[in-house]
Amino acid sequence: MATTSVRLDESLVDRAATIGTALNRTTPKQIEHWAKIGKIMEDNPDLTYEFVLQAIIAKAELEHGNTTSYEFSESNKD
Repeated sequence: MATTSVRLDESLVDRAATIGTALNRTTPKQIEHWAKIGKIMEDNPDLTYEFVLQAIIAKAELEHGNTTSYEFSESNKD
């Protein structure tokens, strides 16, 4: 992955460092996370933040093979 240096407001970087520490992310990774969520939210204005966050988590779980199959019971079948 290519990297590019950009100038960011110092208060944004400081806040990203604080939140990133709490969530075990580096400052750049925290900023990337915020950017990813922001892009998804702009592309899908009708979605809630919680829905977007859960979708990101679900995608990561799928990519890591952390899934289980769902078995429908007889009473749920059409």
